[in-house]
Amino acid sequence: MKRIALALAVLILGALACARPAPADPTITLTVDGLERSYLLHVPASFDGSQPVPLALVFHGGGGSAANQWRVSGFNQLSDEKGFIVVYPNGSGRLGDKILTWNGGTCCGYAMTKDIDDVGFVRALVADLQASYKIDPKRIYATGLSNGGIMSYRLACEASDLFAAIGPVAGTLNYKPCAPSQPVAIIHFHGTDDTYLPYEGGYGPDSVGGVLFASVKESIDFWLAFDECQQTPQTESFADIQHDAYVNCAAGTAVELYTILGGKHAWPGSDGPAWPGGDEPTQTIAAASLMWEFFMAHPKP
Repeated sequence: MKRIALALAVLILGALACARPAPADPTITLTVDGLERSYLLHVPASFDGSQPVPLALVFHGGGGSAANQWRVSGFNQLSDEKGFIVVYPNGSGRLGDKILTWNGGTCCGYAMTKDIDDVGFVRALVADLQASYKIDPKRIYATGLSNGGIMSYRLACEASDLFAAIGPVAGTLNYKPCAPSQPVAIIHFHGTDDTYLPYEGGYGPDSVGGVLFASVKESIDFWLAFDECQQTPQTESFADIQHDAYVNCAAGTAVELYTILGGKHAWPGSDGPAWPGGDEPTQTIAAASLMWEFFMAHPKP
């Protein structure tokens, strides 16, 4: 069954690649631990190098690619509007540039089983950018969908010196021991009816890898404790959204959770599913704009 699922995934991603125009932004390569790695780079036209600008890293889901996450997330438009640099890193896989995954701890796929040093890759990527562009070291952020959200949580655990905040979408904290050296602000988006990475944790009935996922509550509770947040949230509900905001956290951080009631495995506000036949995203909120507002409110001290 797993081989059949893998073959189907190849076909699905191939169809997606054919159906969508390729981004015009350049793909940059670098070698890390003897492996050639790559990322898609978008620099807004307003960048002139006179002032340091924020940097956002946007990670694709398992089986995806930088080009797909470029489409799904909507971050290029925000980059142009707000004047920050955005990059879309590519994971690794046994089939070259197809079926790419991230080593988020207990997930996922090739990157996890081969113990790929994706944290090392991210550090090298950021250093590569800092050598060419004026990046504000207090405003470096990570986000991602599914396995990409899981990866952003691992970065908060192992690279809290680098990242001020993360914004996981449909991804939970699946790395232990998580031992950050500094507080990190968290904004998390997750649907209650996600069948790939369940809101309550456990095995997703539609997940291919057979991973026992941490729940949203476990993930949020860890950061509430580590960031020393007020335990009672400020809560608002509208349409299919419940928004819980935990404030008064250490070092000016915060923890926020957007629960999509009845929502599935998708990026809120995207122009469609992450892959053909995938789950439809809610249009009540747009994850990218909400997380960017949150990111800007929570730089490193």
